[in-house]
Amino acid sequence: MKIFVTGGAGFIGSNFIRHVLSLKKDYQIVNYDKLTYAGNLANLDGVAEHTKYSFVKGDICDLQAVEKAMKGCHAVVHFAAESHVDRSIYEPGPVIETNMTGTAVMLQVARKLQVEKFVHISTDEVYGDMRPGQFADEESQLQPSSPYSASKAGSDLLVRSYVRTYGFPAVITRSSNNYGPYQFPEKFLPLVITNAMDNKALPIYGDGKQQRDWLHVEDNCRGVLAVLERGREGQVYNLGGIDIEENLSVVKHVLRLMGKPESLLSYVKDRPGHDRRYALRCEKMEKELGWTPSIPLEQGLLQTIDWYKNNSAWLAGVRGGDYRSYYAKYYENRDHSLQAI
Repeated sequence: MKIFVTGGAGFIGSNFIRHVLSLKKDYQIVNYDKLTYAGNLANLDGVAEHTKYSFVKGDICDLQAVEKAMKGCHAVVHFAAESHVDRSIYEPGPVIETNMTGTAVMLQVARKLQVEKFVHISTDEVYGDMRPGQFADEESQLQPSSPYSASKAGSDLLVRSYVRTYGFPAVITRSSNNYGPYQFPEKFLPLVITNAMDNKALPIYGDGKQQRDWLHVEDNCRGVLAVLERGREGQVYNLGGIDIEENLSVVKHVLRLMGKPESLLSYVKDRPGHDRRYALRCEKMEKELGWTPSIPLEQGLLQTIDWYKNNSAWLAGVRGGDYRSYYAKYYENRDHSLQAI
């Protein structure tokens, strides 16, 4: 099988490529990535020379470029997206363009080239805020709260429209909060870990009581591969973690594991429209595809902390200009940036 992977230089995409190449000796991968702020070829060090791997720099909104790069591929795994909620709040235009227009282009080209399977990677955030004790299954109503999650819900609906209208062989995965190696450090857990390494303040939104369903990226990659190989066309599959924890509890746990004081905690103004709780039901994945998450949060946090400690060169490389300006604007000067909305 020759797989066209979009966003393969990003966090989850690069982990997926590594996962597939380590397991599937007869699979080929074409990595198509624009290399924006979160796309980093250093995420694929050691992969570039693999005989079953190739890289094409390109924009998923560029129809002709996508078609040229996708020719000859049997399947598509579509990771590419603008995925940071805060960025979508302050600058929604690029998020909507990439996540919706880009997905529309991908669907158009994949249908024209008659790919055998199209896996669209989505998020649990499309379900919106869950009440205490409430869980979202694959039939739950979509109630996105941010421009990011709305753009992902919109792209999900585009995919489903192609399934219904054209009989297009697509499937959707909706995963919970991923964490693990190679995650860009503006995201919650790597931000906490790397700031703690430097004894810098750890910004906590609001009261820190927001609950999240934590899924190690390795578990997500196993699930995505299972959906690619055996998922039923036209279906949605939730991929959730073992542990649902409050953000503040997770941060305090990281500090304990790293031997750092809680005095590093720094409460900042909450994100506008911040969802309080995400929670997924994943029985469908277990029943149909035999998938369950295997890495508990304690184990995953220890592995992730060790990875960032042991990859200082990678970290220095991604903490360049765009990240520094973003961090200063939205964390160090958070009061000012919120007033400017």
